[in-house]
Amino acid sequence: MIIKPKYRGFICTTVHPVGCKKNVEDQIEYVKTKGKIAGPKRVLVVGASTGYGLASRIAAAYGFGAKTIGVFLERPGTSQKTGSAGWYNNEYFEVQAKKDGLDASSINGDAFSNEIKSQTIEQIKRLMPEGKVDLVVYSLASPKRTDPETGQVYNSVIKPVGTAFSGKTVDFHTGEVSDISVAPASDDEISETVAVMGGEDWKLWMEALQSAGVLADGVITVAFSYIGPEVTHAIYKDGTIGHGKMDLDKRSDEINDMLKGNSGKSYVSVNKALVTQASAAIPVVPLYISLLFKVMKEKGIHENCIEQLYRLFDEKIYNGHMVTTDESGRIRIDDLEMREDVQSEVFKLWDQVDSGNIHELSDVKGFRNEFFRLFGFERSDVDYEVEVNLEEVL
Repeated sequence: MIIKPKYRGFICTTVHPVGCKKNVEDQIEYVKTKGKIAGPKRVLVVGASTGYGLASRIAAAYGFGAKTIGVFLERPGTSQKTGSAGWYNNEYFEVQAKKDGLDASSINGDAFSNEIKSQTIEQIKRLMPEGKVDLVVYSLASPKRTDPETGQVYNSVIKPVGTAFSGKTVDFHTGEVSDISVAPASDDEISETVAVMGGEDWKLWMEALQSAGVLADGVITVAFSYIGPEVTHAIYKDGTIGHGKMDLDKRSDEINDMLKGNSGKSYVSVNKALVTQASAAIPVVPLYISLLFKVMKEKGIHENCIEQLYRLFDEKIYNGHMVTTDESGRIRIDDLEMREDVQSEVFKLWDQVDSGNIHELSDVKGFRNEFFRLFGFERSDVDYEVEVNLEEVL
């Protein structure tokens, strides 16, 4: 079949397997070019199939030379229908890793469940040297979560807290800049968003791994967060998502206490704004990222997921020195984004941008391109007029 991009707003309903393969190959090649990092050899990545989770696994495998286990929930492809982008990403990663002599295994299922935690523990015991892991990366991204004990389903929302939000945003498909208003979240919506996006499940993972005796001495665990500039705070940092991220910080402190017996450490890494399906859905954020990309690309300091994760491991965590954190104990890999010269230029543009000059003042075209690349489209090295045989793509 010939596969073309089909979308509704921030949801792309089609996936191009060949483009996904190229995306994975690009990330692997980047790490190979950068070289080896002295780091852990037994790595678990929870949420390993897209974005920062996939980049973590590739950086660990090809940077550290680590054995990796990836956990995710993705839709498999068939001979008649494409799977999800994350499913292809993982399949291509595993195929290439094994060709390159790297051990990689995966578990496809609901990572929030006790069942998948138990399966993962058994896999660690069976496949990892000494049945332990040295690094646990937690990178789950989901709009909902089922509590493994009560069965209650929690649904997250993207809303301000306390008062309504009004601000500018952009339709990255059309380039139209418009004003948007979002009503504040209810108390229930806040608590449910925290249950999905906070750190409760991260802590449950670490408790399960510790209880099973599969955490090595000196183990490190890291989860990902975002803070961003003041213009996004009402809808992000101070909104429902931000409440979830505050819970992530709190759980990291609790995990740190829990890991003292293993001489382990827990960190939250505050990462750079990047194009994801989630960021595309957040009001204001697509416009901010479009302006940010223009400024950072012009300064030569733009980074994508794999560049961020390689630098996180190489410069921030496994650099042979004490890990440097901010006053809240978080690692800041958003340091280039938040540079004063970058932010001042972004917000000069913010005050000026409108539908008439959006393409001149921003990189909204780059935002749209990155969005479709998440699903294997918009690559110059893929001929999208060629039919794809879904039985032969792997």
